[in-house]
Amino acid sequence: MKTTKIITCSLFVASVSTAQAFAHATFVDGSAEQESTVVAALQVPHGCDGGLATTEVQIKLPEGFISAKPQPKAGWELEIIKGDYQKTYKNHGKEIKSGPVEIRWKGGNLPDEFYDTFAVQGKISGVEVGQDLPFKVTQLCGDKGKVSWDEVAAAGVDPHSLKSPAPTIKVTAKSEHAGGHDHSAMAMDMDVVKAGNLEISDGATKAMLPGQPVGGGYVTIKNTGDSDDKLVGVESSSAGRAEIHEMAMVNDVMKMRKLDEGIVIPAGQTVELKPGGLHMMFFDVKKPFAEGDKVPVTLIFEKAGKVEIVLSTGAAKGGGDHQHN
Repeated sequence: MKTTKIITCSLFVASVSTAQAFAHATFVDGSAEQESTVVAALQVPHGCDGGLATTEVQIKLPEGFISAKPQPKAGWELEIIKGDYQKTYKNHGKEIKSGPVEIRWKGGNLPDEFYDTFAVQGKISGVEVGQDLPFKVTQLCGDKGKVSWDEVAAAGVDPHSLKSPAPTIKVTAKSEHAGGHDHSAMAMDMDVVKAGNLEISDGATKAMLPGQPVGGGYVTIKNTGDSDDKLVGVESSSAGRAEIHEMAMVNDVMKMRKLDEGIVIPAGQTVELKPGGLHMMFFDVKKPFAEGDKVPVTLIFEKAGKVEIVLSTGAAKGGGDHQHN
């Protein structure tokens, strides 16, 4: 098996009520269509016995959940364990025989009084309608505690009757969608917006998959002037919070970080915010982005000031898909 590590830099948690303190680990959305790409967002509701904080979350991916891409989490090291599948699948016209089989978020600190989600995108393939896909989960609390959600119900047995049931996703029939689809990763039809010496174009985002907690944004910024400018902030009425981020490979480790210092737009040059590199991230999204939506965004520059743009929302999946948002 191969292992890939991704490291991120800060911690984000969300509060939980006392009534949920002893709930089972479950997915935000417990169902998904056949042959569809989904985000399996695992809810970790509490720590280990004695109120110990969770420091590692492990998810074993079931057969039939292929081409997985986990979401990096601020403050956690991400380990991707790869192996062979039991059979061969097709994805985007290619035969897939191996891929991620286990995801581990390590080295974090999720206190018992909070809950958080751990998300991984993948395609459900070759699974019959009505079948439950079990994802065996283990929580570690340092070297002093462990919680396992790994019991799989036998046919005809209610999973809720188990003491530590593995979170499941029930596979449903694929719905029929009228009309054609744009299968490109993003739609880029934004008109050029000019602000001072800046020309801003190709504003885009992608439709958010079920359970996906955050969205990403991309844009091209051209500086036609003879002095540098800097993108220092992002705002959107569609999200509670927006940030500028970067993903980059450093010594074979993919690192993601928030760019508090902003992004310099050099004189006479063009800077692209795109998947896998510089990009915007939208948190606490009020209504998940859907294909065809227009997402209003305000870019804040040191010299050009506030610039209003609109991002076009393309299909959730397609070529060049990068899921970290």
